[in-house]
Amino acid sequence: MKRSERWTRTVTNHRRVVILAAVLAFAGIWIAVGAGEWRIGVFVGVGVLLGLANLLLTEFSLQVSIESDGTPNRKQFALSSLMRLLGITAVALGFTVLFWPLGATVLIGLSAFHLLTLVLTGIPLLKELRKV
Repeated sequence: MKRSERWTRTVTNHRRVVILAAVLAFAGIWIAVGAGEWRIGVFVGVGVLLGLANLLLTEFSLQVSIESDGTPNRKQFALSSLMRLLGITAVALGFTVLFWPLGATVLIGLSAFHLLTLVLTGIPLLKELRKV
């Protein structure tokens, strides 16, 4: 499968999360503009986009791993996850340091995105538990 087809499938699989991330980033900017601090909204949006990038890159790497070998290698997956998380963290901390104190809101956007994905993952699990 071509790389572009994998990316299309990755984004399609997470269509709901992509839409909600866009809404969350837009809401952060909208609220910040209303408060007179548009830069905070932009940094929150950057944090949300970093979280979304992490999610999509995780899914993409899993697809590549499964399609190449059939079974993901734990060591390769762990190393890939570590490098991806280090990259995302470095970018977020770079924004924080370079644009201190407003840049710290990148971490708030990143946290908000992770909370969103936790809720979106937890709701279907709770529904399944109620069926049992």
